[in-house]
Amino acid sequence: MVGPDTAPQTPQRSGCLGKAGAPLDGFVPVTRASELSPGAMKWVAIDRERVLIANVDGAFYALRDACGHRRAPLSKGTLAGHVIECALHFARFDVRTGKLLSGPAAADVPTYQVRVEGDTVYVKTASG
Repeated sequence: MVGPDTAPQTPQRSGCLGKAGAPLDGFVPVTRASELSPGAMKWVAIDRERVLIANVDGAFYALRDACGHRRAPLSKGTLAGHVIECALHFARFDVRTGKLLSGPAAADVPTYQVRVEGDTVYVKTASG
């Protein structure tokens, strides 16, 4: 997990290739799968936006790293299974869908498509 004093990785926007060198349209590499053990999460910057990457039992999910209530960083919260809880006012979201499960937030959190090729986790950008 990335702490508050740890800088995120900045993904590269070009040269993103999948298996056999095939381009992954709109996907950017964000982290190594081996660096994020099951139950762990971290944030990365994509197009000047914080995106939370979560590993739930070996499946990777990506969602905006901002709670819908006061935009607190979800990466400072806790991940239990597929549920992330905001540290500020305890709103809870499903990392698979971004759906609000409970708490003071009024809206779901946007999610992003994720692919894993080899040891690289890719996230599809909003502009991709």
